[in-house]
Amino acid sequence: MSPKVKMFVLGAFVSAILSASLFAVGLAMGVSLHTDQAPQVSYCQDISPEEMQVLFEPYWQSWDILHNYYVEQPLDDTELMRGSIRGLVDSLGDPHSSYMDPIEFEQANATLEGYEGIGAWVDTDAEYLTILAPIPGSPAEEVGLLPGDEVIAIDGEDMTGIDGNLVIQRILGPAGSMVHLTIYRQGEPELLEFDIERAHIVIPTVEGEQLDNGIAYIQLLSFAETTTDDLRNMLTDLIDGETTGLILDLRNNAGGYLFSAIDVTSEFIDEGVVVTERFGDGSEEAYRATSGGLAIDIPLVVLVNAGSASASEIVAGAIQDYDRGTLVGETTFGKGSVQQWIPLSSDQGAVRVTIAKWYTPNDRLIHEQGLTPDIEVTMTPEDWEAGTDLQLEAAIELLLTNDA
Repeated sequence: MSPKVKMFVLGAFVSAILSASLFAVGLAMGVSLHTDQAPQVSYCQDISPEEMQVLFEPYWQSWDILHNYYVEQPLDDTELMRGSIRGLVDSLGDPHSSYMDPIEFEQANATLEGYEGIGAWVDTDAEYLTILAPIPGSPAEEVGLLPGDEVIAIDGEDMTGIDGNLVIQRILGPAGSMVHLTIYRQGEPELLEFDIERAHIVIPTVEGEQLDNGIAYIQLLSFAETTTDDLRNMLTDLIDGETTGLILDLRNNAGGYLFSAIDVTSEFIDEGVVVTERFGDGSEEAYRATSGGLAIDIPLVVLVNAGSASASEIVAGAIQDYDRGTLVGETTFGKGSVQQWIPLSSDQGAVRVTIAKWYTPNDRLIHEQGLTPDIEVTMTPEDWEAGTDLQLEAAIELLLTNDA
């Protein structure tokens, strides 16, 4: 059985069998998209059966102690086994590796066709389900959810200790129904309460317009199957002989397909490695740009923030390393690792394990580091609410002064 990995958006959901090259940060709420094939990796530990027996002796001693001395008997051996697996994976200290028991795995992979939601890209690996970015025009954006918001409770039910993939299931629901979210927002003295009406969520991939002074503006909202074609069509429409510069907006773009990230980068970089995937056994795979991009030479500014993750960081990192453009905004999210969901035998759930990490062309680790912009411009919640885009203004100024 193929490993399964999933991405969600709290909107219309499509189930897919996925493999290792998933940008797992997206775990966004609504569309599940990723079919890239990554190398299958196996690791062998050089340990003899005798050494293995000695290694596990304390475990089996503990097993016997519980069965012989614990006050409430008989014990549920299946639950002990599942708890052992959970502890085994947790001992890695990796928030992106985890275990799901059979019920949790079934719920996380349930087909939700016909269900809709609030429209927000999220991170499922934090202590609480965390908003990466609301989808433009979604109920989440309309009520004022912001990047960094943590879902503490749903309809009054505490979400402490609940796997983020299962929290997603509780937020999804039919269009027109209501869900109440209790939100922790850094800097706020008290928890925030939001009543949100679920809706059918349409996920755009590319938007753009012609600004003043010959500057073209393109916003990538996700890296989906159609993103490359949508981007090329937008570049064709916006760039002509009078275009003096281009702003590529990757803010609050939580990722998507790996192949889409490579193709998007290839519109701006004519050749070279875009990203390198490095595995635990020391092997690696480099993904290179393809020639024929439509915006190879035009002056370029890329907007990023804390909601720019995974695929966005691959594109921005390559552009920055090749000095192809100037990054403006805030340090990106820092999601550059690859996960696989590997189902266990006899329908005993699944283990999600981190198998690789991504590196930029200059060998910079993306994971948990993020990308530092060339020019840092911060935006407060008040700026967003007032419609004051200081980062966009800074990008326009750079292009007007030919400093990009």
